[in-house]
Amino acid sequence: MPTGPADGAPSDFLAGLGWSEFFAEQLTPDETGFVRARISAVHRTRLTAVTPAGQVRLALPPHASTAGFAVGDWVLADPQTHVLHRRLERRTLISRRLEGSRVPQLTGANVDTLFIVTSCNADFNPARLERYLALANEAGTEPVIVLTKADTVEDAADFVRQAAALQRGLVVVTLNARSPDAAETLAPWCGPGQTVALIGSSGVGKSTLLNTLAGPGQERPQETGAIREHDAKGRHTTTSRSLHAIAAGGWVIDSPGMRTLHVSDSEGGIDTLFAEIIELAPNCRFRDCTHQHEPGCAVLAAVEAGTLDPERLARWRKLRDENRDNTPVVSHRGASTTGRSRKR
Repeated sequence: MPTGPADGAPSDFLAGLGWSEFFAEQLTPDETGFVRARISAVHRTRLTAVTPAGQVRLALPPHASTAGFAVGDWVLADPQTHVLHRRLERRTLISRRLEGSRVPQLTGANVDTLFIVTSCNADFNPARLERYLALANEAGTEPVIVLTKADTVEDAADFVRQAAALQRGLVVVTLNARSPDAAETLAPWCGPGQTVALIGSSGVGKSTLLNTLAGPGQERPQETGAIREHDAKGRHTTTSRSLHAIAAGGWVIDSPGMRTLHVSDSEGGIDTLFAEIIELAPNCRFRDCTHQHEPGCAVLAAVEAGTLDPERLARWRKLRDENRDNTPVVSHRGASTTGRSRKR
């Protein structure tokens, strides 16, 4: 990670780090003297950030906690003491809710593009990719499906076709994460001022791809581990989230592999993902149609006509129900509870 701008004004470095008018407009007249810093790592009791002067450790005010901060956040800090002043409003926020927890886990903030990484082997799973896509849609980031290990199969075209069919306008790229050509393939999303994040299950090559994007100048490359050939499962080689400079001029947030992604707080993201179903629903005879058995259902008619994949409809139902059950609702007393009313 660079220690500061090699040349040019601090404002040039900030722009390359992702600073924009969106953040500048949030500053009040009495805050212009504060250091603008971007969180590069969140620890239990401290924050590390990148500034035009280099990487610094931010001091927290009394009684403050790091719990509400994410890698990629923009904050203001005192230029002398580096005491945190406040966090600026986020453009985007990737978060997920762990099973049994009412507090979402923050994966990354102010991310422009989410690279959803999977591989051309047994790891490829359309249902899992749909979960990642719902997450990206809800966060407000641009999703890009990255198919790794394309060099290990004779023809990756079928994997591309299946992935591209998951959402309208979805970009899908194939690459060998170890090849320098991988950085060139992803360059359109990795230029100065751009922030990307990597997400996906373990063993698909996320850490390898991170090292390739970072280039030979990275001080601490991510460790990588082998995968088991019979089921394509890998070891968790990344254990924390961090912000890294990449050779194309942008920044990348790496995160641990996910064994399970529970969907919650993602109604809008699911609607975007299954747009073909959502657009059919107004044509149903009944306004509260569940698209399961009602007469005059336009969605079931599309399945019957062969224009809607029945497996796609089944996965939509599953994600819709899971999102409803896992999304906390505010009771009349103001307490937060989940939508689950019974065990499934």
